[in-house]
Amino acid sequence: MEYDKQVQNRLKRIEGQLKGVMRMVENKEDCRNVVTQLSAVGSALDRATALIVSENLEQCVRESIEKGESTENLVKDAVNLLVKSR
Repeated sequence: MEYDKQVQNRLKRIEGQLKGVMRMVENKEDCRNVVTQLSAVGSALDRATALIVSENLEQCVRESIEKGESTENLVKDAVNLLVKSR
């Protein structure tokens, strides 16, 4: 699968957030602030995962329809990917 700039930029932002959390830990900042930032990173990762799965699903469904194939298993696989990511 080819990942577009939107996905790449989103992952770079997450990387920056995580580096910020590392600096907070190194600077021995308050645990509440660290946990708040970790929660934000987790949410951002969840959104990135959903975006990647949905874009992949869309592409696979389009290809399957063009080939005259069923899309039922594609949707099940996408849902399973999302469940596993949690």
